[in-house]
Amino acid sequence: MSHATPDVTADATPEAPPAPDLTPDAGSVTMFTTSWCGYCRRLRSQLDREGVPFTEIDIEANPEHVDFVERVNDGNRTVPTVLFPDGSAATNPSLAEVRARLSA
Repeated sequence: MSHATPDVTADATPEAPPAPDLTPDAGSVTMFTTSWCGYCRRLRSQLDREGVPFTEIDIEANPEHVDFVERVNDGNRTVPTVLFPDGSAATNPSLAEVRARLSA
């Protein structure tokens, strides 16, 4: 498995839309994580603190979502991967990026 690295943000748009139950409602995000990921814990804490609604999906506990994470990360299982309401995704985004993309 690939580990997320700090200060590395990559945007990607999935080739095919994810299952409808994964696409977040306007104003919220879906965050793909693992239990051991420190960057996931940091972003989760920031989203909680700022009141940004999100749905968290642990890809180890829900392996049916690994394909989506790999598809938007050039074959890597890099987390956190965040899915936005417009269907685009970002890898290890900052809180500022999440907020900016939700307000666009």
